Amino acid sequence: MPSNIPNAVVNKVINKDMTPVRAWREHLGLTQAEVARRLGISQSAYAQQEAKEPVRKSTREKIAKALGIAPEQLAV
Repeated sequence: MPSNIPNAVVNKVINKDMTPVRAWREHLGLTQAEVARRLGISQSAYAQQEAKEPVRKSTREKIAKALGIAPEQLAV
């Protein structure tokens, strides 16, 4: 696990059984609608991506860019 992941994100993934994508989004205080807007997709399409695990590499890279983090940081 990369060391540049905040404990709050790791705790959400482990203790609350969240996907890394959702944990990061919540940690950053963003709504699904905001991330979807940044990605140029609908909120419902983003919600489907957020619920998937694992996320395809190309999708992970796009989501990481929208969140302003490195793709490796989604590999909790």
